[in-house]
Amino acid sequence: MIRSSDLLESLLKGDARSLARAITLVENRLPDGMALLQQLFPHSGRSKVIGITGSPGAGKSSLVDRLAAFYRRQNCKIGIVAVDPSSPFSGGAILGDRIRMNALATDPGVFIRSMATRGNLGGLATATADVVRVLDAAGRDPVLVETVGVGQDEIDIVKLADISIVVLVPGMGDDVQALKAGIMEIGDIFVINKCDRPGVEKMERAIQALLSLDHRTDGWVPPILKTVATEGRGIEELAEAIAKGYEFLQNSPLHRNKKREAAKERLLSILREELAQKTMNAVFPGDRLEQVIDEIVRREKEPHTVVDEIIRRVKIDA
Repeated sequence: MIRSSDLLESLLKGDARSLARAITLVENRLPDGMALLQQLFPHSGRSKVIGITGSPGAGKSSLVDRLAAFYRRQNCKIGIVAVDPSSPFSGGAILGDRIRMNALATDPGVFIRSMATRGNLGGLATATADVVRVLDAAGRDPVLVETVGVGQDEIDIVKLADISIVVLVPGMGDDVQALKAGIMEIGDIFVINKCDRPGVEKMERAIQALLSLDHRTDGWVPPILKTVATEGRGIEELAEAIAKGYEFLQNSPLHRNKKREAAKERLLSILREELAQKTMNAVFPGDRLEQVIDEIVRREKEPHTVVDEIIRRVKIDA
């Protein structure tokens, strides 16, 4: 069993095996993982976090694959977090990292981690931010975070990423995609992928029309790029747009406010998680929780009543 101090030292040196072990501890919310996160905190905050989101089937994985390959040619050590749907049986990620990114999986300069959402809404797993911190501390820069696929409410990526890329594809209900207000609000860069398909111009006009209705307060005008990720077309232009957008947004007066809001949201998220877990352990020792669930199923107890009882027992003043 490796000591935590040895694990930390190896991780900070960029050892891939230690990195994988640390991420497992963190993702499973084990005590050693939580302690490791505290030790890693001073060593984090140096990597660019690039979020890639968009509707399922838009080609996000192919885009991440080609973008990572571009950064590798620049001698960057890459971290990739791919947030996938959860298996209803095992709770693990349905899609495997090596299945989706075969070309990168054997490259020691690329570390890929598939994470299951485990039922979490927002397009990101609960522990994603912590995993990104581990990759950051391990010297992976940039860190690419691919979400499970978004809807109007699934926009958590904006709280985590330094720059967010929204991937759209023509011919899949163009106007419906573009009119998703949540997606439009989080996009720092818009990518029309699979642009060899018909309907590209219509999609581009729809995005431009919506962007013209609501100018951003930070002054950034999100560019609209066209790619064919499977062929590598438009990837270099996308990388250039990311570099320009990152530099602009980092120097924006509103960037600090965004970071503060993200830090606040992260703090509240951790607080909710810890309070819920500790409350459950205190109020439902042993198999008491299962008994209460059975009582709810038999309609002997009402869920809101149970929650009120819990609040009274832990003495929280509403």
